Amino acid sequence: MRVAESTINGAGAGAAEGTIVRMPAGMPALRDAVALMKPRIMLMALLTAAGGLSLAPGAAQPGIWLALVVGTALIVGAANTLNMYLERDIDCLMARTKNRPLPAGRMEPAFALWLGVAQAFIAVPVLTFAINPLTGLLGVIALICYVMLYTPLKQRTVLATLIGSLPGAMPALMGWTAVTDAIDVRGLAVFGVLFIWQVPHFHAIALFRHKDYVRAGLKTVPSEHGEVAARRRIAVYLVFQVALSLMLYPLGVAGLGYALVAAIAGAAYLGYGLAGLAPNVGARWARRLFLASILYLPVLFTAMVLDGRM
Repeated sequence: MRVAESTINGAGAGAAEGTIVRMPAGMPALRDAVALMKPRIMLMALLTAAGGLSLAPGAAQPGIWLALVVGTALIVGAANTLNMYLERDIDCLMARTKNRPLPAGRMEPAFALWLGVAQAFIAVPVLTFAINPLTGLLGVIALICYVMLYTPLKQRTVLATLIGSLPGAMPALMGWTAVTDAIDVRGLAVFGVLFIWQVPHFHAIALFRHKDYVRAGLKTVPSEHGEVAARRRIAVYLVFQVALSLMLYPLGVAGLGYALVAAIAGAAYLGYGLAGLAPNVGARWARRLFLASILYLPVLFTAMVLDGRM
């Protein structure tokens, strides 16, 4: 990485004495700022928000689409940025996170804090006034749950996984309410599919990243209750996952084509998940289940949207 040299005054004793501090050049610094927002998670949130909007009964004006994209991107970016700010010390202890901008020392924590706060202060008015107060409220709930509940509780209880699944699934419900300005059974069903999906997805990560999570002091089902318990919970949640995904057809959210895709993809996903109940299943199974979960959700959601216009 190329760096530029500059003298920073007032930033500690070294700087006061005229020490040359090596700072990231423009593009690497920009990349680090974007990395705080976790762009891949943000992209998934935008896709599910757009999916929820397109599935909802009625038509949305272009202004609603634009406000939903901007507001969702900012509220998710704020949550992720503040999460990285709060977990910067924990991230130092994990192999997969130690090179993030804050634990690696490439960025001042204060910058991350203010960037996260700024995104939130822009996002909430956009969602509230450009769309409707209900969508804005859901965005605020998602932000609070992720930053003030999920983030600190990860070191205290395995229930943090369920709490973290709520903001993870919220963009889909926000997309639904952007059109309907109401929460109904069908919107909750779409939300539920995404909510449940996250639990076996995270348990799989916790299985093959077990040592990393223990080193960081994070409470997971494998570390607190054992790997067998984690594999059993994965199987149970996958049963609920497939059952709820199929319920979208009788609820009228999506059509028969979606139901066929959901049945086939769900059977394959559930079948591999149930294979985890066999003895002597190791980290390779968990990693492959994690990859299967990443494939399953886009396939399911794409079929849902393509066959779900009302």
